[in-house]
Amino acid sequence: MSKRVSITVSVNGQSYTQLVEPRMLLSDFLRHELGLTGTHVGCEHGVCGACTILLDGRSARSCLTLAVQTDGADIQTVEGLGTIEHLGRVQQAFRDHHGLQCGFCTPGFVMTITDMLLHHSLDTDDEIREALSGNICRCTGYEHIVNAVRELARERASFK
Repeated sequence: MSKRVSITVSVNGQSYTQLVEPRMLLSDFLRHELGLTGTHVGCEHGVCGACTILLDGRSARSCLTLAVQTDGADIQTVEGLGTIEHLGRVQQAFRDHHGLQCGFCTPGFVMTITDMLLHHSLDTDDEIREALSGNICRCTGYEHIVNAVRELARERASFK
């Protein structure tokens, strides 16, 4: 057994100091150590996007990131965007546009879209589809998700 390492991270605005195994994945840390099960684990190879979180404000695959690599980092998970009673704006757009079916991939899409809206123009459907290309959904045809992002991008543009 490896010697555990102390890390301190901010997750959804709350500070945590924990001892972790050096090879523990961030996805496992979030789910099993902190109980934040909104971060889903799909392919475990960084391909599907279900485990996407924001790491220091940028999207990252938590299944490819070691927890020890995040010492001192600011992490945001889907739980930090809203609650069932008060959905965040991206979550609400998904709901309004029926951008989910089974919901397994939804947290990863929501986190990716949150990052993309902060850092990319998303002016056209092609740009939206490119931004979403790293996330896989096996249930939808993506059109409802694109519609949700299009609405969010237009809203954002109206505030500039």
